Amino acid sequence: MMKYELALVLSAKIEDEERAAMVEKVQAMITTAGAAITNVDEWGKKQLAYEIQKMKEGYYYFIQFEGETTVPAELEERLRIEETVLRFLCVKQDA
Repeated sequence: MMKYELALVLSAKIEDEERAAMVEKVQAMITTAGAAITNVDEWGKKQLAYEIQKMKEGYYYFIQFEGETTVPAELEERLRIEETVLRFLCVKQDA
């Protein structure tokens, strides 16, 4: 099992309930792929470095998980089609 961290930026235009549902959906994607979530950090609304889809702010989340090497690719494939996800990055953590 490898340790990974997913950085997730969600649209600032969605409501709190919809944003919470999206985070739960991402967590379900991770667990469905066979990984175990170890930590979820919510950083809240932050200024973006540059405009994305005419937005200047986004909600930041960092999700740490442990899983097989195929999990990040599967996760990224599914996150690409989500409209409320502005940006995401999955990186392997040092052991």
